[in-house]
Amino acid sequence: MSRVALVTGGTRGIGEAICLALKDAGYTVVATYAGNDEAAQKFAADTGIAVYKFDVGNYEVCQAEVAKIESEVGPVEVLINNAGITRDGTMHKMTFEQWNQVIQTNLTSCFNMCHAVLDGMRERGFGRIVNIGSINGQAGQYGQVNYAAAKSGIHGFTKALAQEGASRGITVNAIAPGYIATEMVRAVPENVLEKIVARIPVGRLGEASEIARGVVFLTSEDAGFITGSTLSINGGQHMY
Repeated sequence: MSRVALVTGGTRGIGEAICLALKDAGYTVVATYAGNDEAAQKFAADTGIAVYKFDVGNYEVCQAEVAKIESEVGPVEVLINNAGITRDGTMHKMTFEQWNQVIQTNLTSCFNMCHAVLDGMRERGFGRIVNIGSINGQAGQYGQVNYAAAKSGIHGFTKALAQEGASRGITVNAIAPGYIATEMVRAVPENVLEKIVARIPVGRLGEASEIARGVVFLTSEDAGFITGSTLSINGGQHMY
């Protein structure tokens, strides 16, 4: 029986690429999503991957939904914390709601989801957790104090949890993507996008599949000696 891999925010963009790559690698994949029912149902129909709709920022909901997934699909042995949103604005204009929404969805979700699967991983003596951070959590970004704080928090969370899980066969790593050619990035005005690409040494945007290949490696048996690390996949834009 193949290992079950759970990917939050898994029906679009980078999350979709991660799901497809893990499926190709032989995992039984489950994806969560928050709100776009049409996109999620199309994803499920196209890929055959099971989808579950719930708010990863809500602790009680996460515990209940992960228990449901494990009863219906199997024990979660691989967790990819990919779910994320943006609510951009400069600090003096940012509302508490904009701050809190991003922190809850992007950072608190990592606690919620890890808390739901960690005991099972400890009992089985195996687990792979990969948290998706960001170049903007490493370098900061104007107008994103909420997003940068959440993603930076993910990097610290990863290092701390890695120390707790190591003796139980659980590795915890992060990937910090740079600017990736997702639907969201492609929607940036062309003149702005040109300036972004000009700052990337390799001279192009990244592909979601390149992030996904990093995830597949970090979740593999071959990566058992790698934990507490952050893999930067950003075309050389920020070397950290």
